[in-house]
Amino acid sequence: MNLSFKNRIAFHYMIATAIIMAVAFTAVYFVVKGVVYQNIDHDLSFEAEKHTGEMKVVGDSIKIKNKKEWEEKEHREVQVNPVFIQILDKNGVFMDKSPNLKENELEFHPRSKYGGHVNDILNEKPIRQIQLPIEENGKIKGFIVAAMSLEASQMVLLNLRNILLLVYLLLLASLYFISKFIAGRSITPVKNVTETTNRITRNNLNERVTLPQNKDELFDLSSGINDLLQRIENALERERQFTSDASHELRTPLATLKGTLEVLIRKPREREEYEGKIKFCLSEIDRMTATLEQLLLLARLDTSSKAADESSRPLATIIDEILSRYKNKISEKKLSINFKNEVDNETLVPQYFTNLILENIIGNAVKYAKDATKIHISITQLESKLVCKVKDEGIGIRKEDLENLFNNFFRSEALNHKNISGNGLGLSIAKKAADAIDASIFVESELGSGTTFTLQF
Repeated sequence: MNLSFKNRIAFHYMIATAIIMAVAFTAVYFVVKGVVYQNIDHDLSFEAEKHTGEMKVVGDSIKIKNKKEWEEKEHREVQVNPVFIQILDKNGVFMDKSPNLKENELEFHPRSKYGGHVNDILNEKPIRQIQLPIEENGKIKGFIVAAMSLEASQMVLLNLRNILLLVYLLLLASLYFISKFIAGRSITPVKNVTETTNRITRNNLNERVTLPQNKDELFDLSSGINDLLQRIENALERERQFTSDASHELRTPLATLKGTLEVLIRKPREREEYEGKIKFCLSEIDRMTATLEQLLLLARLDTSSKAADESSRPLATIIDEILSRYKNKISEKKLSINFKNEVDNETLVPQYFTNLILENIIGNAVKYAKDATKIHISITQLESKLVCKVKDEGIGIRKEDLENLFNNFFRSEALNHKNISGNGLGLSIAKKAADAIDASIFVESELGSGTTFTLQF
């Protein structure tokens, strides 16, 4: 059955309600039927017991006392629901009956000897009858059979059944249209979601689905779609940023390479000149390669999470390894390292991200430190946080540049320090790596006096 979502909701709701109404209406019908039969059985039992006292036993014969009075009573009164009485011997053979039976007889039921109520037919009309034993001195002498017409009661039950069936069908039809209307109102937020998502393209990803007022399943759906759109927008923004950054950073070295190679082919040159220019071109290629690797790393960090870094190591061990990698540069600048670890327990930190952060921070401290100065590194415990500080005695940073320090490609006073290589991506990588493990980076600096980076885990 190919139904719309709205019609399926209405149809399923109608089916569920139809089952409940069918059970309820069936219960009503059988309760009424039970009450009707209970009242008839009560009247029959009363009449049978009453007329049992009007019987007389003569030997093996049972007769009705004052039968003439009974006949006169029937002629005098109009009986709305007459009671038929019949007397049988102990073998079920007819002995006597009430005058209103005329030429008809009630049927004997051997299985209902002791007060059972059964339905039967009298003169092609339904009746309800009871069969009671007539006893004398503890012995059964015969049976009295009392019966009443069931025609009126069955007519009432038939009318009740027809009315319930008609009401049932009308209610189902009404319920379908009402539930269809309500379902239409209920899925209005879904239609809004569909319309909004159909409008959204690559060029207007900033549009969002309007959240419903009630915080229900539709609210969760809309919120989930908005989160998905935000992730898609962030991914596309990272793609645009990567493209922009790559083109921005690679345009200059590519132009330099092209210009150098064009100059080389204009006329023959000495071997030494060729070698010098080729070495320069190789250095530019190395710089572009390093820049591309850092840009790709930045793109990966935008989508990284804690789960991406499964291994943990002591912070002091990571710092020792980084210092070992910078051993030659430290020796060239005659720097001394003052490393203090004031934490007794070896607190573990995420290895991959922590290495990225401190690789850039310690690398900058070595790069920007003045010759023959000290670099101070300390590890302390502040309440539940692990604190690592890296302080250099270098050129420092202007205070107005501190807020832009973690932006891509930002270098404070780069023109004044042309001799110091760099592309302004290191601290951006450090910041994104810190965000990935919920760490915090703080920086303090004074121009000409050095810079202090504080890292809290």
